[in-house]
Amino acid sequence: MMLAYMDRAAAAAEPEDAGEPAAVAAGCAAATDFGGLVSAMPAAVVRPASADDVANAIRAAALTAGLTVAARGNGHSVAGQATAEGGLVLDMRALALSRRPQMQLVGCPGGGGPCFADVPGGALWEEVLHWGVKTHGLAPASWTDYLRLTVGGTLSNGGVSGQSFRYGPQVSNVAELEVVTGNGECRVCSPSSHPDLFFAVLGGLGQFGVITRARIPLRRAPQQVRWARVVYASFAEYTADAEWLVTRPPDAAFDYVEGFAFVNSDDPVNGWPSVPIPGGARFDPALLPAGAGPVLYCLEVALYRYPDDEDKAAAVSRMMAPLKHVRGLEFAADVGYVDFLSRVNRVEEEARRNGSWDAPHPWLNLFVSARDIADFDRAVIKGMLADGIDGPMLVYPMLKSKWDPNTSVALPEGEIFYLVALLRFCRGGGPAVDELVAQNGAILRACRANGYDHKAYFPSYRGEAEWARHFGAARWRRFVERKARYDPLAILAPGQKIFPRAPASVAVQL
Repeated sequence: MMLAYMDRAAAAAEPEDAGEPAAVAAGCAAATDFGGLVSAMPAAVVRPASADDVANAIRAAALTAGLTVAARGNGHSVAGQATAEGGLVLDMRALALSRRPQMQLVGCPGGGGPCFADVPGGALWEEVLHWGVKTHGLAPASWTDYLRLTVGGTLSNGGVSGQSFRYGPQVSNVAELEVVTGNGECRVCSPSSHPDLFFAVLGGLGQFGVITRARIPLRRAPQQVRWARVVYASFAEYTADAEWLVTRPPDAAFDYVEGFAFVNSDDPVNGWPSVPIPGGARFDPALLPAGAGPVLYCLEVALYRYPDDEDKAAAVSRMMAPLKHVRGLEFAADVGYVDFLSRVNRVEEEARRNGSWDAPHPWLNLFVSARDIADFDRAVIKGMLADGIDGPMLVYPMLKSKWDPNTSVALPEGEIFYLVALLRFCRGGGPAVDELVAQNGAILRACRANGYDHKAYFPSYRGEAEWARHFGAARWRRFVERKARYDPLAILAPGQKIFPRAPASVAVQL
């Protein structure tokens, strides 16, 4: 049956035309990802035009011994999570491009009720932003820093940014999902309909189903953003201020709080020049206190301005007045809302010009409990990484209460935890990639050896024991039970290396 399916698919139209999925010869694009560290050649790439096409591919795989299926969005995993060695890779961008229109407004205009966007799982968040703002003056509340990721991809992991402390991560900003399970069933699920599947898929690393459509809540889009950065020499003062800001009541809170560590030098990538906004502003190191160490910290905030609002510059200054940052090292700008959310595009453009975008990216993303973040800073940031990483070292707090515990995401204990994102861009003449991968391993071993309460974000482990430790006993049992319920043959997301593919003889509903 699988051969017949592939023969049918090979003759199908391009994904822009409705109909059966098109299968193309496996190429290098689907064999690797943004990380550039793992290569796994699929048997074929399937371009689905509908949820039914996704279901057909999964059902066909279920009847073929050993065949697996991976959903690939824009290919921005970093450890081969969206690959399928010898299996089928679903090009989810094709699903988005095949839908006309791509997105639909649900509810709202005139009714006075809530507004939602129905969007394909393969749509980019950038596309959602432009469609919502330009067409309806509406936008989601929660974003990722980089918007050229797919909706289904971030919802399968978490989806975090500087808005997460206030509005929650993206997995907390979903009203409904259309999902094709590993049983080949297409289901619409929500907190009130098939809630176990809904929460399993959110943060579920692709293990329980392929997200083909998501219903995202919308709110009025801001017009402008007052964007500011301030500098700290003391990590203790930096974290105290950051935690104070993210626990403020909504009427006294920023809309966005992030931060990063940087090197106390004039290095254009790792040092002072990475801080000023807008570009061209001068960082004056003479303002730093005597005895400032090799690593400094930048706290970044933003306050939204709506069309009927007054200027936000005075409000931002007032809200930041109690902070203990280095006086004189303040930088601010007023930018458009879309420009603010698209700010990483400029980083991408520069990385493409200098060749680092296409180089390997041995990134490491962690959630670290506030209880242990000071020790982590001493041992890792000021220790192993004191010379920088040729890319951003994000360090900023989030609130656990903004995450629904029913999702599959594993988080540290305690209300406040930090995202630590080591986003390396490999430059020519820098350390070899294998050295950077080894350093990531050393950081993880240090976290375990020192007893830090931490979880990997975008986890990549090998073996059941490591995954069980990642989730913890109770959550791991739930994860395994959900896998048996929704993907009993372990067809989906083989690149995560969690469950081996079961024999096709295992009972499955088709």
